[in-house]
Amino acid sequence: MPRARVPFAAGRLWLEFVNTDEAPRHAQPDTLVSFDGYLAWLERTGLLDAVRRAALQRRAVEQPASASAALHEARRIRSTLRPLAERGLHASERVTQAAVLEINRLLGRSTGVRRIAHDPRDGSFHQTFVPAGDAFAALLIPIVESAADALVTGELSRVRRCAADPPCPRVFLDTSRSGHRRWCDMRTCGNRAKATRHRAAVKSTRRRTPAS
Repeated sequence: MPRARVPFAAGRLWLEFVNTDEAPRHAQPDTLVSFDGYLAWLERTGLLDAVRRAALQRRAVEQPASASAALHEARRIRSTLRPLAERGLHASERVTQAAVLEINRLLGRSTGVRRIAHDPRDGSFHQTFVPAGDAFAALLIPIVESAADALVTGELSRVRRCAADPPCPRVFLDTSRSGHRRWCDMRTCGNRAKATRHRAAVKSTRRRTPAS
């Protein structure tokens, strides 16, 4: 399975994965509502190509119980990682340890072979992981490795939840120089917040201005 090589709006793969549960809060289907939806997300992130996705879809038809178990595990990992992402360094010991236990449990199953692949289109090199054993279980490995990297490198201090009002559930990695980024996306939540502040300022000015 290739490592994801596409840019993530959230900044990191594990945060992008956590954000797949934002849809229900906006009256839309959860990204992980079905195994096929799970595979579609993995393909969009670059973790699967079309050929591998099709092969896993065929296997899911042949082994529905295994596919269902893999989907359930993906949801379980996501629910464990969300509180860690939302609270960052302020997460309780219980939240942190729960995430570490789940990450280690998955990493303990990451049997396979790592290789270096060359992309002739742009001359770049990237690391790939060819899993051995349960192909369904291996789908989560790059995601938990991304979360593990955040813990090891200290990136957790830069993980934020969007400060939009009304609340936005998205989390993101703050890569700004100041470290004070507040919104998941300036074009959406950021612009809405600016528009809200502007309306409030105009309303306040009108209240203070005496009628002529």
